[in-house]
Amino acid sequence: MKEMQGALVSAYVGAAGSLKKIECDTLEFAFDGIVGDRHRGFTRAAWELTDKQPGGTERRNERQWSAVGHEDLAAVSTQLGLPEALKAGDVAVNLSISGIPEFSRLPRGTVLTFDGGVVLIVEEYNPPCSRMSQHIADHYHALSEAPLGKNDFIEASKFCRGLVGAVEVPGVVSVGEGVTVKHEVIPKWLRV
Repeated sequence: MKEMQGALVSAYVGAAGSLKKIECDTLEFAFDGIVGDRHRGFTRAAWELTDKQPGGTERRNERQWSAVGHEDLAAVSTQLGLPEALKAGDVAVNLSISGIPEFSRLPRGTVLTFDGGVVLIVEEYNPPCSRMSQHIADHYHALSEAPLGKNDFIEASKFCRGLVGAVEVPGVVSVGEGVTVKHEVIPKWLRV
């Protein structure tokens, strides 16, 4: 994969106890995640349905940040028939990044380097969950005023829900800042 250039369209932070995140002009990244965000930490409790470990087991936090492709979220909103596009904060995501085709399909190890020096590494795909899908169904309606079903968001956002990862180099990112996206570089001694 060649290097790609994108831009940070919007940024969000969310406190514990809420699915929705609050829009910010800047986000401060520390080695353990985004300052003030509920997902900050070096470790987290394992989730019963999606993790390899039994629910509640303390494990490494691979979800210090979350990001979604701006274009992907617009496409999900269109598929749901919403009168206006969902924002990343509406679906509990920290970063909305534009200009990167098939953003949610970037593989583990992909590096996101922001113009200001912050470096993030992709850990895995962020699958749509039933709790978020129910939240969208409860708070949004299609243009036709028809209610959304409890699984509509899950179906619409399959394979385009975004990514989660860890912080490699901390610092501050600002809305409008450029971001370079490239696959992990394999050391020369591993190349054939």
